Amino acid sequence: MLESLFTGTTTSAELTLTSALLTIFISIALGGIISLTYMKTNQAGYAQGFALTMVVLPVIVAIIILLIGSNIASAFSLAGAFSIIRFRSAPGDPKDITYVLFTMAAGLACGTEHFAYAVLFTLILCILMFVLNRYNFGARKTQVKTLKVTIPENLGYEEAFDEVFGKFGVPYELKKIRTTELGSLYELVYNVTLSERINQKEFLDEIRARNGNLDLSLTMSPTPEY
Repeated sequence: MLESLFTGTTTSAELTLTSALLTIFISIALGGIISLTYMKTNQAGYAQGFALTMVVLPVIVAIIILLIGSNIASAFSLAGAFSIIRFRSAPGDPKDITYVLFTMAAGLACGTEHFAYAVLFTLILCILMFVLNRYNFGARKTQVKTLKVTIPENLGYEEAFDEVFGKFGVPYELKKIRTTELGSLYELVYNVTLSERINQKEFLDEIRARNGNLDLSLTMSPTPEY
């Protein structure tokens, strides 16, 4: 009995209502599990539409596999029909693409009626996603950010903040210098590498003390060079 669950049925077998309903309901359940895993591991922000898509996608893939079966003519017809589809959404996060492949694989397994394998690999991969998210796997210990500082013209920009950078152990590179306010002020643009141990508020307060509390900003990614 257990072996038959992993063996599945051949694609040439006649499609029945019972097998179709079983395939659909198991696909929905697996899609829901994958979608919940995605939402729990992306609490910083996720699109509702994408979460809903992951519930529906395994069902669609499974239905396509059921309808095709071993019919080569149907397979080529569906390939031609899907070739006219154009995806106009912007490229997503690589992790989102992984989840799309994940849901498609679940749908394929259900469509070929390998239900036990579908449940098995879905549970294993969902647990893996939770573990990787829990330990923040692959996260960088340092971040390169863009620091823009405005200084008065009487302050030498070449070594204006060397002491502050040295005090906090911040590697930096001066990327751009330009004048503002009709030449009365300079705007300096740095790429700075900040580690987790650095208190960013104290670091910025030191910069403000040096530039006379003029404008400054710290952005999350370095300014692209053109």
